[in-house]
Amino acid sequence: MTTSRTTGRARAALCAAVATGVLAPVALAAAPASAATAQVSCTSGRAGLAAQLTKDITAALKGRKSTAAVALYDRTTKTTCTLRATTKYDSASVVKATVLATLLWDNAKHDRYLTQREIDLSTKMITKSDNDATTSLWKQLGVTKVNAFLKAAGMTHTVPGSGGYWGLTQITAQDEQRLLTLLTSKNSVLTDSARSYELGLMKKVVSSQRWGTPAGALTGTTVQVKNGWLQRATHGWRVHSIGAFTGNGHDYALTVLTQDNATMNDGVNTIQAVARAVHKDLNPRIMHPRVFTVPAAPQEAVPPVPEAPAGRMLTAKPR
Repeated sequence: MTTSRTTGRARAALCAAVATGVLAPVALAAAPASAATAQVSCTSGRAGLAAQLTKDITAALKGRKSTAAVALYDRTTKTTCTLRATTKYDSASVVKATVLATLLWDNAKHDRYLTQREIDLSTKMITKSDNDATTSLWKQLGVTKVNAFLKAAGMTHTVPGSGGYWGLTQITAQDEQRLLTLLTSKNSVLTDSARSYELGLMKKVVSSQRWGTPAGALTGTTVQVKNGWLQRATHGWRVHSIGAFTGNGHDYALTVLTQDNATMNDGVNTIQAVARAVHKDLNPRIMHPRVFTVPAAPQEAVPPVPEAPAGRMLTAKPR
């Protein structure tokens, strides 16, 4: 195994995660989102890959004003990378993946199938990022059930938004990776049918919302994605993307969370720069790869918040 170490504490946590094959929660205090102190840390079972990823992710973030958190786990090469993995961010619409996972987990606990209403709502929530559908399911589940799922899933740093504002749920890159890990591997938390259902919807996200972590993924890879963005008075635009990449020999998940973006375009550009570096480094033997084409004008729903309770759909035009 090769490593590229930038922080000893972060590397120790990564080694534990790789040993279990899961990015499980680690006992690290959430550090301030400081570009001056946080550094990319990678470890890998493939010679040279950790150093290459550390170099390229760092380069992708250089000069950007975004405060980014990154988490990567590739089962094929036993590779893990993190940056600010336990720093909390407002979730925006990324939490919709957790809402669906909670619904599926709760249904399995009570040995019942999704109703047609739940199928319709969950499909709109994931494939079109529909805010009203999300609010309906959030109210149905309640924060108590969401918290119960988070505990069962080991997503110990995630805190549901209060007052019905699900878009203000506090998330971390580490916990989002934990969710992606549960969705892409057999486990005792989510049933196989639940995992298949949620990944199936993430695979069918409308084309205008398939930006972010899919940027640079090889054509033929199965892309499962959920994104989100939100602007507030402090920390500017939060822009996030989580993605699972499977099929054709691929089996990895990538989370990139950002804030302090002056525009949503800045956040999209930051995420896609990191994603392109990751996909390239995980597929080094392909000289002239055909890659996934992200939308030229990405769209995503802005969730309701106290100062703007209606929410809305916005379009970005990244450079």
